Amino acid sequence: MLVLGIETTCDETAAAVVRVDAAGHGAILSNVVRAQLDEHAPYGGVVPEIAARAHVEVTDLVTAQALREADVAMADIDAVAAAAGPGLIGGVLVGLTTAKAMALVAGKPLVAVNHLEAHALTARLTDRVAFPYLLLLASGGHTQLLAVKGVGDYARLGTTIDDAIGEAFDKVAKLVGLGYPGGPQVEQRAASGNPARFALPRPLIGRPEPDFSLSGLKTAVRLEVERLMDRQNEVTEQDVADICASFQMAVADMVADRAKVAIRRFREAHGEPTALVVAGGVGANQTLKAVLQKTADAAGLPLIVPPPKLCTDNGAMIAWAGAERLRLGMTDAFDIAPRARWPLDAGAASFGSGRLGAKA
Repeated sequence: MLVLGIETTCDETAAAVVRVDAAGHGAILSNVVRAQLDEHAPYGGVVPEIAARAHVEVTDLVTAQALREADVAMADIDAVAAAAGPGLIGGVLVGLTTAKAMALVAGKPLVAVNHLEAHALTARLTDRVAFPYLLLLASGGHTQLLAVKGVGDYARLGTTIDDAIGEAFDKVAKLVGLGYPGGPQVEQRAASGNPARFALPRPLIGRPEPDFSLSGLKTAVRLEVERLMDRQNEVTEQDVADICASFQMAVADMVADRAKVAIRRFREAHGEPTALVVAGGVGANQTLKAVLQKTADAAGLPLIVPPPKLCTDNGAMIAWAGAERLRLGMTDAFDIAPRARWPLDAGAASFGSGRLGAKA
């Protein structure tokens, strides 16, 4: 089976071809990603209109490159998969429309993939993880803890009640004068900082529900920056390093505690998980990975984190999720609409902006 996947939900235009053998094992034949960092950097974050326009300009080129690098033609493809949401609706529309056109012209099935499901299933492509497993999905727009019981079968255990972890990293970076995207820069500066210098809060630690909150932590960072400016009229390079280290450690402590609670909730409701899996761009952060490794070890679970290039948005995860659904006969009609909001667990109770929409 050969599946072409297209991803355009935020600020990466991506396409990939994945091959699946008779045993269900996947291999990535191509994985092309064009980021939009230069377009959005002047604004300190993603501008939806700019993102959509950039997708229009390069989606066909990226898709053609993915086919070329995989050394396949559309006639060889068994299905076309595209992220149909959640995400910035302009970008989602570009990718889904491209996939519809290609599938219709080539006479191939269309698979509309939930972007969150693609993240959730990536570990099955990279590590062949068996169901059910506990997933921490953490990126610039998403922060959730999910029981992944099967393709299309998810139970949300916890989510953010306000901001996503990756979004908080980006905003803290902006507060201390670092560029966009902020996550990698905060991690880099934190390496030379003192994580104990600033007494930042650990929101929701100890609570019985495995939910997250980042807004209070961001406010605490802002107040520390303002205090530094009042006292010394500047924020030095060492101040920046110490703030980044203190913030990162606060997030790490919170993530470890929330994952511990989620493991207990998973076992109570769904039995024993096969693994603790991390997906999303935050999975590339080595400090968070280290604390989650300790949490998994204490629970007697393997920690599975896909390679960094498959944690951030990419076409391979869309192609793989499309292949997983195609094997089960899950295809979509050509009138399917793009969705800005598309929770994996539609039956979960809403909980502020974090339990609905693209942040959920």
